[in-house]
Amino acid sequence: MAAAITAAERGHRVTLFDAAQEVGGQLNMAKVIPGKEEFHGLVDWFRAALEAAGVTLRLGRRVEAGDLGGFDAVVVATGVLPRDPGIPGQDHGSVLGYVDVLRHGAEVGKRVAVIGAGGIGFDVSEYLVTGDSPTESLPDWMREWGVTDPEAARGGLAPAGPQPEAAERAVVMLQRKAEKPGKRLGKTTGWIHRAALKMKAVEMRSGVNYERIDDAGLHVSYGEARERPEVIACDTVVLCAGQVSERSLADALEAQGVACHVIGGADVAAELDAKRAIDQGVRLAAAL
Repeated sequence: MAAAITAAERGHRVTLFDAAQEVGGQLNMAKVIPGKEEFHGLVDWFRAALEAAGVTLRLGRRVEAGDLGGFDAVVVATGVLPRDPGIPGQDHGSVLGYVDVLRHGAEVGKRVAVIGAGGIGFDVSEYLVTGDSPTESLPDWMREWGVTDPEAARGGLAPAGPQPEAAERAVVMLQRKAEKPGKRLGKTTGWIHRAALKMKAVEMRSGVNYERIDDAGLHVSYGEARERPEVIACDTVVLCAGQVSERSLADALEAQGVACHVIGGADVAAELDAKRAIDQGVRLAAAL
């Protein structure tokens, strides 16, 4: 979207294709996460800016390499796909992907195992344990975090302390890496996400081996020696095991000798964020 708007404003005739029925891409998943409601406004802004710039939209259209003849330049911003964790039994009926949960509103049980403790795992866990988000209600937010007017209490700390709403679900979040869950989150915000999940009694485990998923739940062990085997009883397992670049269109174009520019998650999936993607799109469009 950023590349399309910038290119159109610089005088190019731009057509933006998307397989989805609406613009926004992964922002449409981000905006449902508690604390990220501002992404609703960002998607609305992009939609209006695309129209104002005169970008031609072709939504609900998954294009192939052969559909792109006649364009002077092709920008591939096809994003990412969920990484396959390769767990035996992951086709079990209790297993969902994060896209199923955040984008398609799939039904999730009351006991949940979240596989992956990176940014996606934290976002999904916050979504699953939160009822009505307190973010846009100042009194609710202050009560949840135990803060008040500094004139009413020293340091702005409410005497009653934090009073979070009860968690909507019991969540266990797991990761393969033997390191502190959330270690790679943003330095200025990671502690907030960890504290928010701790208040909701989310259990976090690391150094986990995923043995299999079956009717009994998620079978795990720990460490290189695969010690302490146990079964985590759960109604739903949500896969949040990272992302990989979706490069199939770019690869098909390159195979046909068609030059293209690859940006965003299609370029680098690791630690993808909106700021980096927007910056990359604007800079590319300015150089076309």
